[in-house]
Amino acid sequence: MAQEHLVLFTPSGRRGSFPVGTPILTAARQLGVDLDSVCGGRGICSKCQITPSYGEFPKHGVTVKQGALSKWNSVEQRYQEKRGLIVGRRLGCQATVQGDIVIDVPPESQVHKQVVRKRAEVLNITLNPSIRLFYVEVEEPDMHMPSGDLERLIMALESQWDLKNIEVTFSVLPTLQRNLRKGSWSVTCAIHHNDTNEAPRIIQLWPGLYEGSIYGMAVDLGSTTIAAHLCDLQNGNVIASSGVMNPQIRFGEDLMSRVSYSMMNPGGDQEMTRIVREGIDELFTQITRDAGIDKNLIMDTVFVCNPVMHHLFLGIDPFELGQAPFALATSSSVNTNTSELGINIHQNARAYILPCIAGHVGADAAAVALSEAPNKSEDLVLVVDVGTNAEILLGNKEKVLACSSPTGPAFEGAQISSGQRAAPGAIEKVRINSNTKEPRFRVIGCELWSDDPNFWNEVGDTGITGICGSGIIEAIAEMRMAGILDASGLIGSASQTGTSRCVLDGRTNSYVMHDGSVEGGPKITVTNPDIRAIQMAKAALYSGARLLMDKFEVNQVDRVVLAGAFGAHISPKHAMVLGMIPDVPFKNVTSAGNAAGSGARIALIDIEQRKEIEKTVQQIEKIETAVEPKFQEHFVNASAIPNSADPFTLLKEKVPLPGVNFNTGGSKNAQGRRRRGRTSGNVHTS
Repeated sequence: MAQEHLVLFTPSGRRGSFPVGTPILTAARQLGVDLDSVCGGRGICSKCQITPSYGEFPKHGVTVKQGALSKWNSVEQRYQEKRGLIVGRRLGCQATVQGDIVIDVPPESQVHKQVVRKRAEVLNITLNPSIRLFYVEVEEPDMHMPSGDLERLIMALESQWDLKNIEVTFSVLPTLQRNLRKGSWSVTCAIHHNDTNEAPRIIQLWPGLYEGSIYGMAVDLGSTTIAAHLCDLQNGNVIASSGVMNPQIRFGEDLMSRVSYSMMNPGGDQEMTRIVREGIDELFTQITRDAGIDKNLIMDTVFVCNPVMHHLFLGIDPFELGQAPFALATSSSVNTNTSELGINIHQNARAYILPCIAGHVGADAAAVALSEAPNKSEDLVLVVDVGTNAEILLGNKEKVLACSSPTGPAFEGAQISSGQRAAPGAIEKVRINSNTKEPRFRVIGCELWSDDPNFWNEVGDTGITGICGSGIIEAIAEMRMAGILDASGLIGSASQTGTSRCVLDGRTNSYVMHDGSVEGGPKITVTNPDIRAIQMAKAALYSGARLLMDKFEVNQVDRVVLAGAFGAHISPKHAMVLGMIPDVPFKNVTSAGNAAGSGARIALIDIEQRKEIEKTVQQIEKIETAVEPKFQEHFVNASAIPNSADPFTLLKEKVPLPGVNFNTGGSKNAQGRRRRGRTSGNVHTS
């Protein structure tokens, strides 16, 4: 029998063992990994491009050595010569397994392109950008006034616009005289008014009256997704928005995996810095191309990010964030030129990175605080930015507390057996009939439910491909409400639940949501390991919130605001049934959309708000969950659905939860068998 090696795909997390010589494309197909191919693996279409990763991957328990893939072959060489192949990439149909290997599938190689659901919210923002345009008329030189053209331009700006102590960027000088004369001694100046004490600075000139616009980019640099909003600095309007997966994800879905990669691989931090900067630059290129504007007209940028992404983006080794006391290199805001960050837009464009709060509570949390302003609220509001790393704020006019909680990628559909990113064909909403236990669902890209006669015609192009984060949340909550799932997180058998959709899966049971295998499609199930992954994620989220409530000495909050791309698509009822958020009336749970991105836009459009958030973060009290003894207690209690300690009285008044218990232990179960020892998949709560 041929020797087998581990093949692990990111960002899906799917893995399997395959014999030496197995093409990566074959491995992907057998594991259900979303890797495109049109030519049938003949090396013609090149749609199956993959990126192998080498080094130590502690999270996955694998070390990838050079030579883990077959050597570059003539087919790949021919494609490289004719069309070009990004450095580091291979063709999945040509590269074969030679050792344990980690494979990243880039977005463009995926059949189902991700829908980055971080839209731009409508905001009331005062228009006060850091870069503004000024038209001036300059005196012509003569023999009696020997002053230089620059000096007369500065005098004109002072006399016509009352701008004092003006400086000029060096790159403007070579074009100064040509622009003045071409504009008949009138020019339009783009001037950067720094949000610090620096003098105003000329960064661009146009001859005569420039009637076009200049632009800025507000960027939410998340650990899983990078989302950007292109804004017109003349009116504050969002011109275009888009997003991509963070290319760092192949080094680990969660932040500490990336810190570990940096620790265990010399130069690993520099590698991750390089690829995230390249990802941002490519995103900017894509957005400007789609919007039909010149990339060189982007003159200002604002970034928000968690502390690990903050350090890696700035080129700072995140080593200290991997160990107590989790010291930041700097918690202050950062002002610099985008050229220092490897971003190719206007040569004098500026970058502003919001301040971090402390430890693992970063600039993204600061942006949420700027957008949602809990410090100005009369009632006690809990703001939860749901993502791979959740940022949680609790406060009112009295005080604001903050913490972060490592929820992991399960909410994004990662590490879920039928999970996928939010893309057309992914199940995003689920309802289960409590009597029949039959499901119905909606998929991204179709407004019809699956029990609608026209549903299958509407989804014909994409089909049903998997289940995304919001879908798995609703599925598990619906299973709990329908009595298919007990409070500990165990799925009952067919005889216990009364439905043949519950099938034996190893030593536990799974629930069949959709079986498309007859038509050659996927079989979508919810398994006990899936439920366990969601339990761990939601327990981390709730525990962070509960810890802040303890510090506030309260057992209830008045309002809950769900922020983040994922938070915008969560049903409050289903989130509460799972026990993700504290017990409050459903009407008091609202969505803020991408609050971190909104905070970035606010800071981009109004520089006064930069001063505001820099002052606010000094007043926020940061709570470090890693050193709080009560966190573990809350985590254990929150592992139950919804919770084994907190009563969730308001929820149970509206949504009665069946008192089923499928954890029979060693007693005789409904199938007439006795279980020995601990059953795989059991969730034990105190």
